[in-house]
Amino acid sequence: MDNIKILIVDDQTLMRDGLKTIIDLEDNMKVIATAENGEEAINVCKKNLPDVILMDIRMPVLNGVECTKIIKTLYEKVKILILTTFDDEDYIIDAIANGASGYILKDIEGDDLIKAINDVYKGSFMMPSQIALKIARKLKNTTNITKEQKKSLKGFSDREIEIAKAMTCGLSNKEISATVFISEGTVKNYVSNIYSKLGTSDRTVAVLKLKKCLE
Repeated sequence: MDNIKILIVDDQTLMRDGLKTIIDLEDNMKVIATAENGEEAINVCKKNLPDVILMDIRMPVLNGVECTKIIKTLYEKVKILILTTFDDEDYIIDAIANGASGYILKDIEGDDLIKAINDVYKGSFMMPSQIALKIARKLKNTTNITKEQKKSLKGFSDREIEIAKAMTCGLSNKEISATVFISEGTVKNYVSNIYSKLGTSDRTVAVLKLKKCLE
């Protein structure tokens, strides 16, 4: 079995060393490097591309959200797992919108961390239930449907309006799925219906039209 190559990016030495110790005990994983900030992480990727990056959010020089965006643009196949104590929903949404494969808190148990790395490497999307609930509450607050919005999106069901508003917040189908607790396939079906009703198959065009209707 090939080793999963892992890069740890965190500005705290103790956190980097602790994570490395846990991960290096696994037969199928290898920490190829550690970095103190996003800029160092990008330089590491240029020399030795990891399979999975454990990425802190709040770091000097270049934070985790911006670093995630750059790395996913340059190296699309790299999986990035956001690892932080800061469970702010805005950071979560930004990181995932920029290509992160999931989000876990730093107080995660060692066994759960290893499982998360394996799952993300295999293509799964990771988000702890407490974080998903936090985002869902925020999304619910921004997706309350007014009479004016129903009128502007005549012919849309309440669920379609909810999905439409989530789309205008920049969420992908996967993110919408994780926050409103329906399958990604069901989200895709709703999005297809929305496209049909808007007369477009382009997400950018659809979002622009929806924003105009929801203003």
